[in-house]
Amino acid sequence: MPSRHAVPGAAIPAHRPAREAAEAALVEHYPALVRLAYLVLPPALGRHRRVLAAHALVQNSLAETAGRPKGGASLPGQRSGERPAHAWLRATVVRAALRPPRRFPPPFPFPLPLVLGLRLFPRAGGTDELALDRALAEAAPATRAALALRTLEGLPADAAARLLASADVADPAAALRAAERIDAASGTDVETLLRSAEFDPCTVHTRPTDLLRRRRHTRLAALAGALLLATAGVAVAAGIRAGTEAEPAASRAAPAPSTDPAALLRTPADRWADTSRVDLTAWPARGAGTRDTALLRRALEAWARGAGGGVRPTAAADTSVSPPAEPPRLLFAGPVDGADVVLLHDGRRLARYAEPRDGRGPAALDLARADDADVTTGAAVALTRTAGRARYLLAPWIAEAAVRDLGAPGTAARPLDVTPDGVTGPVPYGVPSGAGRAPGACAGATALQLRSSTRIVEDHAFLLADLGELLPAHLTWTPPPGADAPARAPREATGARGLAAWARSACSLTALHGTGVRSVNRWEYAEQPLPERAGRALWVCSRAETWEGSGRAAVSFEAPGGPAPRPVTELRDTAACGRFGQHVLAGAYWTAPSGTRYLLAAGSRRLTGVTAGGAVAATARGPFLAARAVAEGPVRLTGRLPDGSALPGFDVLPGPGPAFHQGSTDRQGPTGHEGPTGRRAPATVLLGRAALP
Repeated sequence: MPSRHAVPGAAIPAHRPAREAAEAALVEHYPALVRLAYLVLPPALGRHRRVLAAHALVQNSLAETAGRPKGGASLPGQRSGERPAHAWLRATVVRAALRPPRRFPPPFPFPLPLVLGLRLFPRAGGTDELALDRALAEAAPATRAALALRTLEGLPADAAARLLASADVADPAAALRAAERIDAASGTDVETLLRSAEFDPCTVHTRPTDLLRRRRHTRLAALAGALLLATAGVAVAAGIRAGTEAEPAASRAAPAPSTDPAALLRTPADRWADTSRVDLTAWPARGAGTRDTALLRRALEAWARGAGGGVRPTAAADTSVSPPAEPPRLLFAGPVDGADVVLLHDGRRLARYAEPRDGRGPAALDLARADDADVTTGAAVALTRTAGRARYLLAPWIAEAAVRDLGAPGTAARPLDVTPDGVTGPVPYGVPSGAGRAPGACAGATALQLRSSTRIVEDHAFLLADLGELLPAHLTWTPPPGADAPARAPREATGARGLAAWARSACSLTALHGTGVRSVNRWEYAEQPLPERAGRALWVCSRAETWEGSGRAAVSFEAPGGPAPRPVTELRDTAACGRFGQHVLAGAYWTAPSGTRYLLAAGSRRLTGVTAGGAVAATARGPFLAARAVAEGPVRLTGRLPDGSALPGFDVLPGPGPAFHQGSTDRQGPTGHEGPTGRRAPATVLLGRAALP
């Protein structure tokens, strides 16, 4: 069950909040509350009646008194810092939507708003949305409520259960389990589907009812028109946002909240210093253009419209290009390097809109995922990249900023100028190329070295590398295991050893450009004594985590005094070398200074033995194996774990270079395989993983 933003819920007092606070929360969260009501209401009502009913429930929620918990009960909040009025409204809407339908007899089952002469329905989605809609139609109302609370509202399971119990749901745990089954059965991210237009009752299409019958009832139609104007109900015009306030007939239609600059969310300037969510939601609106209504409207319309209108849209890997479901948060607006730039955040994505100030060339809209950005991954956003230079907008909690050359770990970081609005001076930007000044180092590989304010954390410095995304990637380092020491955790790479380690891996960042990476950890999982007293070699697994949740791992072998690290294997969409893939086994052929060839294999610290079979047959105790290789050929490795289980390795293939493998379960046969050009694939071994207890 997705719960990307959920943390243990706080208890919100059950008493009704002050009217001013409730009204403000209703206006701010109206689209989300209507979507929540629409999902919980019975699908048997039909889409037209569900749309009207959802708006009616939310619009009448302030007058709701029935069904509130008694005896000092409490309702769950979504996260620390959430306003009690929002939690109260959410619980009120869920209770009202879960009431038996018999309380609302036809022909008009709900209070106003009321529409006569038109049928309203949300936009149609794709096959995934249709499949989810059918599953929800077959589910119980409590199950639909549980899915919406967990997925859209981000409530933890215990908080959602308490809210459902307060709404008289007999078995909240069963409803949550049923919601998890729906989530597991969906082939696509459920949150993405539920935030699509298929389930948005605030963006509707309209169609007429029976036109011939309406001609015979002109008086009734005139009365209905007067009623619509008098009650300021649902705004009904094709393509406009439902639920906005009616304006005089001579005026223009009210703008949709997603394109209305006045509806933009703005965080108070000091919120970041007193909140448990130190992420992009804590960024205040900065820049000289935050009150430039025309610029903000152009940016919002570009996001809502997508391609066309002189705007060139792009999206990072696995990023939805759909318009925001609710008014986004304004992070920045103002001139930067000859362009007017607007930076927006809708809770899941970042949008950067840039238009040339001289009017030459099209405007650009760049979208990227920002799920669960935190104090490091949400610390900087790329504003512009021009002529090999980039400028960044730093988070308000960044107290110091500098630029570091990853290829020169012994050189001090260069302090970086930052404006009061958080915009940095120009930073060298480019893909690392060629060999650097030290063995394995890269020329042109730069990183931001940032330090957080002591108002939120003590002595916290970290590295960010620009990989061509809106959000730079966080670089960390895990040192080799110590003797009889517990497993080491990733740490910041700002110390001398961490910087020296990343100097050897800087070139590996080239392959990650534009792939949606949020963080990269260099894990030195084994330090192996080499035969013939040739020193100690490092086995490294670098794991890149992406914003959409998958990971990729690359193993390399670093011999002492050698050139660049030798790639061994690479895997995509794998848990290897991460929190849920902590057992690693890899091997390769190696030539000693005497010219003798050896088969080397190294596993992570928990391995108690390694066995090789095939062209080289050998067994060793502990995590290391080194055996003479009289002949080179495919070798299969197997490791042993302390509980006696086997960690299956994969084939070591002869050759000088790396190979790429899709997935972590592919196994090559004992005779090796041919590459796409007919030549034998280079030497490699795939990672082996055993399930953690």
